Amino acid sequence: MALPKKVRIVEVGPRDGLQNEPQPVSTAVKIELIRQLAGAGLRYIEAGSLVNPRWVPQMADTVQVFQGIERQPDTVYAALTPNLAGLERALAAGVSEVAIFAAASETFSQKNINCSIAESLERFAPVMDAARAANLRVRGYISCIAGCPYEGAVPVTRVTQVADKLSQMGCYEISLGDTTGVGTAASISRVIEAVSEVVPISQLAVHCHDTYGQALVNIFVALQLGVAVVDSSVAGLGGCPYARGASGNVATEDLVYMLDGLGIEHGVDLDRIIAAGSYISDQLGRKTSSKVARALAKR
Repeated sequence: MALPKKVRIVEVGPRDGLQNEPQPVSTAVKIELIRQLAGAGLRYIEAGSLVNPRWVPQMADTVQVFQGIERQPDTVYAALTPNLAGLERALAAGVSEVAIFAAASETFSQKNINCSIAESLERFAPVMDAARAANLRVRGYISCIAGCPYEGAVPVTRVTQVADKLSQMGCYEISLGDTTGVGTAASISRVIEAVSEVVPISQLAVHCHDTYGQALVNIFVALQLGVAVVDSSVAGLGGCPYARGASGNVATEDLVYMLDGLGIEHGVDLDRIIAAGSYISDQLGRKTSSKVARALAKR
């Protein structure tokens, strides 16, 4: 299949990227990061997570972040909402869109959200109803599509079943997450091909962590199969508190460089996204994980 002419980049750095940081990141820094990301041309920014602060303390100020950002036109500022209480806080904060998250691994589901896959889907039913009543779109995530840190290989049929359920519940888009980064071109292809039999390829996205250095390869394979939405994280920030050893999502800078090389439209300015990555890396006191940013800095 021909590569898509345009790709929508979903920037998850402010949420997925920062949620696992051990050091406090101030509300002001998060707001400035989001401002720079929007300024670089990103039109979908996952700005926070309305989970219980006891479980993810780094996201405790998400409401304050939403209250402080200067919103750009045509830009979606989204938040993760695990339950009805989270959705109600999201509505009060004026989020543009929300996301719910399930797993393809029973053990990971228990470790991550303290319930089985089936129970998690049941919990999301009232969230979907309330979001629909508020005319708010809901994006769905599936973790561990290629492998689980506790169970190992995850059956493709389970990923397909969860994707089908989320789609039937009303999620307009399903992001397939290789949480541990163990996926390869072959395994990611198998998952996308199987899931696309129950959810149209136009409603699928990929969320590839780069733990084994396979993220860009896996994204390229997804593009060849017709996927045109890709999640990424500025400066390669991230990891998962429930998947030990998992590194961050693919760096937005590296994704943009690859898309530029393929002649695929995306709307993001490479220099400005590199600057945003440098800003947050400086705030965290470490070097960016973007290989492109590091290479260009040496010129």
